[in-house]
Amino acid sequence: MNCVEAKLELQQLLNKVSPSEVRKLLDWIKNSDELDHLLLDNNKVILQNIADDLRARLPPDAMLPSETAAHHKMQQRARPTVHVDSFLYSDEQMDTLCEEGAMSRNYCLSCGSFRTAPLEFISHSFSATELQFLFQNLLPDLSGRTLVDVGSRLGAVLYGGYVYSSASRLLGLELNEDFVRLQNDIVHKYKFSDRVQVLHADVCTQEVLLNSTDVLIMNNVFEYFMESSEQVRAWMFIMKSFRKRGSLLVTVPSLHESLNALQVVLQPGWVEELPVDYDVYLGKDTDPEALRQIHLYRIL
Repeated sequence: MNCVEAKLELQQLLNKVSPSEVRKLLDWIKNSDELDHLLLDNNKVILQNIADDLRARLPPDAMLPSETAAHHKMQQRARPTVHVDSFLYSDEQMDTLCEEGAMSRNYCLSCGSFRTAPLEFISHSFSATELQFLFQNLLPDLSGRTLVDVGSRLGAVLYGGYVYSSASRLLGLELNEDFVRLQNDIVHKYKFSDRVQVLHADVCTQEVLLNSTDVLIMNNVFEYFMESSEQVRAWMFIMKSFRKRGSLLVTVPSLHESLNALQVVLQPGWVEELPVDYDVYLGKDTDPEALRQIHLYRIL
């Protein structure tokens, strides 16, 4: 049964419902999580299994001792900030960690008192739901296309691209050798190597690759890992090298937010922002505000 046929059947069913009960039924369909099991497919199960494997090998904040620059940048933030990887931990799992005392949502404003304030959380990975949105709602059919994830970290975009898209090549660029090794272990275990490759490389050394890239993904890629001068250098290189007409750029946050913070001018005529339909429901873990942080651009 396709969507059109299902709509007709649903309308026929609603016509049989007592008029006073129709609103209750529609509200249940819209807000209840009792139907979420219908949205669970094998792809989600694979991503959940990968997340389980990664959690077993990482500390709760998913940050490694070798990430010296990232640790330093986090400590420099005006407000205490904790990294909680959205690919590894759902909101429900976060609640469990807080209940167990392994994580907290608040910090003390003056030790020994009840004066507390909410911690700021940051994720350097898309959640499983955001990956589904990225590949099933945001991007077009990627058959025969090359996708590059800048700062691939745990590899979430690569795994999501493998299960949710037909992209012929999924490449991750990662500076941290420990994360490259971790990603390669997952790629080998889940037999993704026919389409997935992880490069231990700086994006600024990949001009040839960017010239042939069809989709470039940049999720919180520089701000927490580089000093401002290095960020400017990277952005200038990308604006110069990622020029294939019609290619797509996905960023979190928006280009304007990233570049304005660095006082860098967006190169005129480089990209145009495309409209995105954020009004989708992908299960109880759908976070509309998180989806609205994802921006899509087309190279002119």
